[in-house]
Amino acid sequence: MKKSNIVIYCLALLMLSAVFSGCASTRTQESTGQYVDDSVITTKVKTLIAADDFLKSFQISVETFQGTVQLSGFVNSVQASDKAGQIARSIQGVKAVTNNLIVK
Repeated sequence: MKKSNIVIYCLALLMLSAVFSGCASTRTQESTGQYVDDSVITTKVKTLIAADDFLKSFQISVETFQGTVQLSGFVNSVQASDKAGQIARSIQGVKAVTNNLIVK
């Protein structure tokens, strides 16, 4: 009887560790928590860009992966590109900004 309890506890521990390791992030995949955090960052950056009178007329795409914000699209000046980068950097939780905005 005692051996069967030990086996059950070991199996339960093994299953629990498999569940938690399944939610862990890798270099190419985010955990659920990181995905939610990145979604919040993306939403905040998009909101601030849309609220800015200087930038709201441009179509700027924002994507976030593990705290790194990527900006892409077209703007008409270097100042607009720099301003979008500054806005992205101002958000809490942003680790880096990749500014791929093209000046046309």
